[in-house]
Amino acid sequence: MPGFVAPQLATLVDDPPLGDDWIHEIKFDGYRMLCHLDHGKVSFFSRNQKDWTSKFPGIAKAINSLEATTAIIDGEVVIMDKGGRTSFQRLQQAMGRGGPGGFIYQAFDLIYLDGFDLSRSPLIERKEQLKKLIATGPKSSVLHYSDHHGGSGELFFKRACEYDLEGIVSKRADSQYVSARNRNWLKVKCGKRQEFVIAGYIPSDKGLPGFGSLILGVYEKGKLIYAGRVGTGFTMKQRAELGKKLDRIARATMPFAIKPDAKGLNEAHWCEPKLVAEVAFTEWTSDGSIRHPSFQSLREDKKPEDVRRELPAD
Repeated sequence: MPGFVAPQLATLVDDPPLGDDWIHEIKFDGYRMLCHLDHGKVSFFSRNQKDWTSKFPGIAKAINSLEATTAIIDGEVVIMDKGGRTSFQRLQQAMGRGGPGGFIYQAFDLIYLDGFDLSRSPLIERKEQLKKLIATGPKSSVLHYSDHHGGSGELFFKRACEYDLEGIVSKRADSQYVSARNRNWLKVKCGKRQEFVIAGYIPSDKGLPGFGSLILGVYEKGKLIYAGRVGTGFTMKQRAELGKKLDRIARATMPFAIKPDAKGLNEAHWCEPKLVAEVAFTEWTSDGSIRHPSFQSLREDKKPEDVRRELPAD
């Protein structure tokens, strides 16, 4: 039974690949989790190897009922909204409250099963084994096999966007499982959205709690670079709670490697670059900032030093 297996990551592209060599899956809006089953013990690990087992006891119980002694499953913990779409905000709220919370584990890959390393087997064969494995579990709502669509990637992507989903992930059907980012897995987003490092904040001039806007950055060649500000998308409670977190990691100097050529930073309150925010936006400007940003959530499962500017690969 291997120890932690780092997840395979997808490369961002503008359009889904063509041809029957690819299968296409829905891109979920949740927490990526590697699930380990080892002789009755179930563990969940985030993509940066944090042990989140205690957060999902209901899913762990369902996993433990599978007809397997050892297994490593790749998937995503999600919560569905009333429209049947995954909602990261609802997921965070449920995790904040504790308890069962309506969590669902969408299983989409099988890396290891009962003494056999499946990582070098073709993806389509791993998914076939995964489907059979999930079918041995309880007929409950907490454990789902994430199905796929073969070929017709453009149509699948179009339908996903029409349904207001985040996007799709296209995968080579014959590919092995590799713990790295490569072009065997491609992600196509319906809108622009990614993680940013929080470098500080600007106080509110309208009496809002916590702050007026967050100052954002991304890493380039190991250095934190300014990427703009976000001042919308927050509830009052989020502003107050996040403002307290930022004040606890305050610092006197800005964490950027180069002083930003941007207006309105004279009143900035800087902080250690330890928190990661997911932000939706319309486009990147020519000077490397984001336009029309809207805060989505904090991401505890992402390391700040891993945050890069996500641009579609050629």
